[in-house]
Amino acid sequence: MAENVKELAGFIWSIADLLRGNYRQSDYGKVILPFTVLRRLDCIIEPNKAEFDKAYEEQKKRFNGDVPAPVINSISKGSFYNTSRFTLKSLLDDPSQIKNNLSKYIEGYSDNVRDIMGHFEIEKQIAKLDSDDLLYMVVQRFCSKDVDLHPDRVTNTEMGYAFEELIRRFAELSNETAGEHFTPREVIHLMVNIIFNGEHEKKLLTDESKIFKVYDPACGTGGMLSESEHFLNELNTSIKTVLFGQEVNPESSAICTSDMIIKGQEVDHIIYGDTLRNDGLKDEKFDYMLCNPPFGVEWKKQEKEVKQENQLQGYNGRFGAGLPRINDGSLLFLQTMLSKMIPARGNEGGSRVAIVFNGSPLFTGSAGSGESNIRKWIIENDWLEAVISLPNDLFYNTGIATYIWVLTNRKEQKRKGKVQLINASGFSEKMRKSLGSKRNLITDSQIDEITRIYGAFEQNGLTKIFDNDDFGYERITVESPLRLRFDINEESIAALQAANGFVKLASSKKKGDAGENDIAEGKKLQDHVIEVLKANRGKSWMDEAAFTKDIKKIFAQMKPDAKLLKLLTEGLSQRDENAEIVKDSKGKPKADPTLRDNENVPLKEDTQEYFKREVLPHVPDAWIDHSKTVRGYEIPFTRHFYIYTPPRQLEEIQDELTTLQKEILELMSEAA
Repeated sequence: MAENVKELAGFIWSIADLLRGNYRQSDYGKVILPFTVLRRLDCIIEPNKAEFDKAYEEQKKRFNGDVPAPVINSISKGSFYNTSRFTLKSLLDDPSQIKNNLSKYIEGYSDNVRDIMGHFEIEKQIAKLDSDDLLYMVVQRFCSKDVDLHPDRVTNTEMGYAFEELIRRFAELSNETAGEHFTPREVIHLMVNIIFNGEHEKKLLTDESKIFKVYDPACGTGGMLSESEHFLNELNTSIKTVLFGQEVNPESSAICTSDMIIKGQEVDHIIYGDTLRNDGLKDEKFDYMLCNPPFGVEWKKQEKEVKQENQLQGYNGRFGAGLPRINDGSLLFLQTMLSKMIPARGNEGGSRVAIVFNGSPLFTGSAGSGESNIRKWIIENDWLEAVISLPNDLFYNTGIATYIWVLTNRKEQKRKGKVQLINASGFSEKMRKSLGSKRNLITDSQIDEITRIYGAFEQNGLTKIFDNDDFGYERITVESPLRLRFDINEESIAALQAANGFVKLASSKKKGDAGENDIAEGKKLQDHVIEVLKANRGKSWMDEAAFTKDIKKIFAQMKPDAKLLKLLTEGLSQRDENAEIVKDSKGKPKADPTLRDNENVPLKEDTQEYFKREVLPHVPDAWIDHSKTVRGYEIPFTRHFYIYTPPRQLEEIQDELTTLQKEILELMSEAA
């Protein structure tokens, strides 16, 4: 960051000293950030204020005081305006009315700026500052010559850097919640480096006539969007970058939108609202997309809208591939991004995506689950390019393992049909002071090395390259035959009497005499069945066919119907591995649900060969129910980089224990 930018950010930061004692440190940003935005806008407007006011008054006469917004926009020649008679400096002329006049000044801004100030809850801050006798001093400090934010003195790029530095500092002060809206800068830097890496991208990015659209569906304060713009501007100053995003947190959305105004971006491209419930940019496609979505967070509040889109629109919407379990909606954001990829045609078009996940999307969910189906959709479309494991303790609100997924529909030839896994978990340095859960950081040199490893696309101890099929498997259902023994004894008779179906024989849904007659008949049937069974106690069968034949003879006088025969078969049977196999009407073995099992067969392996090798030696009469076979995908990242460490020798452990014991005895003797 340039020295003058650091100096500017430092001075604005120092204004927060006025708030000490009246505000908690974590709340300083609620004052400093909106006032920084107001000061920047004021400096942009101030030189042409008199000219604008004159033209505006003329239009007021023409439209009888109610000037349409498009007319005002044409007068202002910009994306915002202020119709009040005030500037920020002129508010200092009447200290006694500074609260009322500041409110009128803000009210005079165009809708887009007023929306930003509304999300900042600026009126609440104005009221508090006024009641604490701080409002005049804060405005005065922002109007000093040290905070001259006119574009002639501070460019959009410099202003953006300064504003981001303020965001970073305030986020660190509130580190208990910083991770909700602030991704560590080095993680963003790495993601941007990766997504713009490659010779194809470099050639593409030297096209001066090209306009690149960058998107973040959970943009927070806009860090990823800003870093993308910086990268592209440094690569080629002629590149036109247009930033888009959506954010559900009002304050984060306000900060992001403010940053866009400060940089001269279109503020209408930053949508305030819930991306999953209502995609505010549903008709847009983007060249590059980056995101750090909330992971491990329920999407129950959005469940109705998400399921409706999944069911009604399928693949024409965002969530056609499937829905993850309700306790983690991060994959819904990835699907949103993939739905916005520009179709690739030869060397034209296509998009690139980078997203941060925890470990869950790699492997959670068996074949047929929402997560597995989403992975299947992605990998079989050959969109997944790489997965990079990051060091632990990088983020402000979690120390868990995290991963960057890199996806694209314009893979280089050498990457087609391949997925690269990079183990970058060791690329970090300890911070001198922890910030919440953030104890580690990735240095610039480490970012460069990870980027180099990614770009080299070569196998070594830190990176492995797989075929897409290596992550797929067929989940087969292995059935074993049902074997039943049939006994007529006290236990089986008692079991039959307790069976729900047998109990219902003596019940009726009819009312009145008809119902009572049914109940009486049912009880009579129950008693007769039990009487017959008791008369045949001690009989046993190891074959269902023989049992069925004999039981019909035993109850020949009753002429039992299919319902009663079923009750007798179920009530008098128990599983016995020595019994004969039960068969259906076609003579095929019936499956025993209690012995059902599943096997995951790698896609690259022949299912029948696997079955013969892994199953039949243990269960010779088993078979595969092919109607239940489901294809699934998972990425067992940790397993591929696991290094076995043999346990220490017993003698070594014993020597260590002996040494420790001696040390303890010596310490005890000294204490005595």
